[in-house]
Amino acid sequence: MPPRKKKLFILDTNVLMHDPNAIHRFGRHDIYLPMIVLEELDAHKKGMAETARNVRQVSRIIDALLKGRTGKEITQGIPLGETINADGDDKKPGNLHLQTESVDVALPESLVTGKADNSILASELHLKTAEDRPVVLVSKDINLRIKAAAIGLHAEDYIHDAHEIDDLDLLYSGALALNDEDFVGFTDAVESDTAKAVEVAKNAAYKNDIYANQCVWHEATGESAPSRQEYILQLDENSVDGALVPNKLTNYRREGNAVWGVAARNRAQNFAMNMLMDPNIDIVTLCGAAGTGKTLLALAAGLSQTFDPRPGQQQPFTEIIMTRVTVPLGEDIGFLPGTEEEKMTPWMGALMDNLEVLGASDQGGGSNGSWQSGASKDFLMNKIKIRSLNFMRGRTFFNRYVIIDEAQNLTPKQMKALITRVGPNSKIVCMGNLAQIDTPYLTERTSGLTYVVERFKNWSHAGHVTLVQGERSRLADYASQNL
Repeated sequence: MPPRKKKLFILDTNVLMHDPNAIHRFGRHDIYLPMIVLEELDAHKKGMAETARNVRQVSRIIDALLKGRTGKEITQGIPLGETINADGDDKKPGNLHLQTESVDVALPESLVTGKADNSILASELHLKTAEDRPVVLVSKDINLRIKAAAIGLHAEDYIHDAHEIDDLDLLYSGALALNDEDFVGFTDAVESDTAKAVEVAKNAAYKNDIYANQCVWHEATGESAPSRQEYILQLDENSVDGALVPNKLTNYRREGNAVWGVAARNRAQNFAMNMLMDPNIDIVTLCGAAGTGKTLLALAAGLSQTFDPRPGQQQPFTEIIMTRVTVPLGEDIGFLPGTEEEKMTPWMGALMDNLEVLGASDQGGGSNGSWQSGASKDFLMNKIKIRSLNFMRGRTFFNRYVIIDEAQNLTPKQMKALITRVGPNSKIVCMGNLAQIDTPYLTERTSGLTYVVERFKNWSHAGHVTLVQGERSRLADYASQNL
């Protein structure tokens, strides 16, 4: 069989701004950068935004590749060296080609000359004629891809960081439902042969794998099922081969087990509360639509473990740190006055709303008057610090309970920067709704929240739950499902 031809990938500016290592992500294939892309990179290099930092990193990468190269070598193509995540072929990596000559092709009259996107299309049209191999434009700009298709050119989205899942419905949910027959076999083996019980769960999962801290429940039982119907598969600390054992979940739906006055209202919330309260789980990810209780559960668990340590917890958390990306729902209202915490306060409406509920709980004094309610809120706020993402780099959180709200708007790189801030005896909770992404060029498949869920599902100190049932109000629940 003759070897497959190398492809030539033309990278749009937004691909490099999204992933500065993009030129190393195409294995043995070649990369082409039009001059207009370099011009756009130069225009976006200033500032402290994430995209500006990525642009400067791209420039350093290209500069390192060009160092010591002559004009003839640049024209012929610069070897990219060792690749990152090569495509598996036992071939040397491709070359980087920069535009070194003018492009003289006729675009349709409807495409305005001089526009950056149209200049990139002209480069692809020129290369398609000049090169005896497939030429592909890679862009995260859907409108540019549409224009390319309209004039008969091949364009694709940049999907390197979307390889985790092909369909959002396949995202790990953190729970496994067993039918009557499987659950009978599971519970019969729980006490006598835990390995057999896990094997029953694996067989019931069919093609899906079983992961540590995955919850198992009975398909046929209703929401009022007792705690004995719900288990969590946890790592056996006495096992040398990483065996999983099923343990009964605490039933946080009982008022007697309420956490800071908050009781779980459904099965998924009970799963979430068990993970939030478990000192052996260092990171918890919560996905779910608006009104499913993500923020309330996370705050209640944080307050409980800050003021009153749980069994197995080394010491109480010294404080709760809450942060989120500041992406507005509508038009930006401009600069905000005050300190870092005062600037972040308008973005933390969810925190304030939930504190009103938690401050009025039995831990806060029952049905308080206005003075008592204010005092309770101030008392809780002394242990809660609101921080901006912009100042997280270089920090280390010791004995902290960290909450990242609206995590669906973070990139994988930003999520890595935040999670690596966590130090000893700390816990981090990442929560968000993948249906409400406001960051440009991010999708459900490329969101940092999706990335973390998939990457941490194999770790014995991580837990994930997808919350489905809305509990805010019947109106909010209906609107979430039908609007």
